[in-house]
Amino acid sequence: MKIQVPATSANLGPGFDSCGIALAKYLVVEVIKPQEKWEIIHHLGSEIPSDENNLLIQTALQVAPEIMPHQLRMISDIPLTRGLGSSSSVIIAGIELANRLAHLNLSAEEKLTIATKIEGHPDNVAPAIFGDFVVACYDEATEQVLSVKHYFPECEIIAYIPSTELLTKESRQVLPQSFEYKEAVKASAIANVMIGAVINGNLALAGRLMEQDLFHEKYRAKLVPHLSQIRQICQRSKAFGCFLSGAGPTVLILTPKEEVATLMDQLRLLDNHAQIEQLAIDREGVQVF
Repeated sequence: MKIQVPATSANLGPGFDSCGIALAKYLVVEVIKPQEKWEIIHHLGSEIPSDENNLLIQTALQVAPEIMPHQLRMISDIPLTRGLGSSSSVIIAGIELANRLAHLNLSAEEKLTIATKIEGHPDNVAPAIFGDFVVACYDEATEQVLSVKHYFPECEIIAYIPSTELLTKESRQVLPQSFEYKEAVKASAIANVMIGAVINGNLALAGRLMEQDLFHEKYRAKLVPHLSQIRQICQRSKAFGCFLSGAGPTVLILTPKEEVATLMDQLRLLDNHAQIEQLAIDREGVQVF
């Protein structure tokens, strides 16, 4: 059995802690055989545990504490701590691992509720489960997650992935504790129209609004100085727009196909250590083979 979970990009600018898209980069977990102790075979670095201390196993045991230990193989091309949902992908894989080994028959909605309680918000875990573009919110009072999946319009996606990591905790610390009422209304209006534009397939408008976020990007700007540089490059081209992926430091650019080559050439000039990739939307979410 193999479990495949896509990378994700959260927020899309003003859709803070609510909107996300699934991307065609993947974490794959292969279940090899049962054995006395948990063992994960991987080449992801010595800092990633290979035993029950791995987030994958910790998540699975939260969902189904009695499942038998197995030998697993983990392969991932999702970069760690770069704002592309690496931890969310492991959480979803852990939930699916428990679901299959314990024969729980969890629905997608039940998986989303469990994942949101672990992760704290649904913006990454929802598209990792459902694929495509998902808008979701978590009601702590009822412990319900409400979500809507929709087709994200076809476009080219360029990811600018810096060589330096940025921890979500560090990126969260720069955010304000409260918002002025008028500012919150304005920020919410921008997010609402952005979502409407995506649903209508109007990426030119959606991209403009993604760049007008008031919830988080201006506070995180000092941690990701390349964001303003990339935005200037996009505004000189016919790109639809760019936004900080999750908590950063990765920046995603949405663009027509004819602009890709020029944009990638200009992005390479910013930092020759950065990873620059063309990505696609994953439409399926988590899959088991």
